[in-house]
Amino acid sequence: MTTLLQRVKSKMAVFAHRKARGMLDGEYGSVFRGRSLDFDDLRAYVPGDEVRDIDWKATARHGSPLIKRYVAVRRQTVLLITDTGRNMAAVAQGGETKKDIAVMALGVLGYLAHRHGDVVGLVSGDSSGTRTLPAKGGEAHLEWLLRHVHAHASEDAAGSSIEEQLEHVARTVKGRHLLFVVADEIAANPELDRLLRRLRVQHEILWLTIRDADLASAAEWYGVDDSSPLLSHLASSPAVAAAYTQAAAERDAGRKNMLRRAGITEGSVAGTHDVITALFALLERHRRAG
Repeated sequence: MTTLLQRVKSKMAVFAHRKARGMLDGEYGSVFRGRSLDFDDLRAYVPGDEVRDIDWKATARHGSPLIKRYVAVRRQTVLLITDTGRNMAAVAQGGETKKDIAVMALGVLGYLAHRHGDVVGLVSGDSSGTRTLPAKGGEAHLEWLLRHVHAHASEDAAGSSIEEQLEHVARTVKGRHLLFVVADEIAANPELDRLLRRLRVQHEILWLTIRDADLASAAEWYGVDDSSPLLSHLASSPAVAAAYTQAAAERDAGRKNMLRRAGITEGSVAGTHDVITALFALLERHRRAG
């Protein structure tokens, strides 16, 4: 049986040749600014690398630009934070369930961390509570984390509330870590704004939003709360469709502004097919923002 991590690794292999994968690794490595590093080896320069990392003497001997690669002296801790409430059982913009997209995104970032020798933990849950799986290394551990998310995000779960998981992290997590948050299109509110500012003081934070299905389309939609029809025939009304589109845009703008004020870099994804490109862009924006 194909494991969830094998699916992640297959997606990464299909996505990119070795040079592009090296760029993705490089973007991940830039997240932990200021950590203690030791020189590892040299590799060919690729667009997006820091000019300050060029080894000019080796470049002169080789005839083309070479970049110094470093490894962390000590492991870093990456916390995967995601909603496993019933919202994640809903269909996303690309037609897949949100939990499948979340598992792919968490798997890619977790696998990058594993390749860099970092340890990975999980904080997940819903409005009824939060579960924490400790940070460890190894592919078997990462597979366990992904299976936990896949098993708990269902229509039978309690309602979604990523605020519960973030509040749990703020109360219980000590030290400075990388928080990778995967959630659906949440709305901004003052309490969440304050919580995110508090977390950002302590941690590096990357945020990936899974895009909702377009309920203004003519498809037949059903709510994950009670399987009731969502009256998709209303989408045939131009006024209703326009009002829905405007409300969705205002919600997106509010969330983006809230995250920007907190100093958190956000990306978005519609399906598993664009997870890796979205993560690459997210890591690159985070590096440039720093």
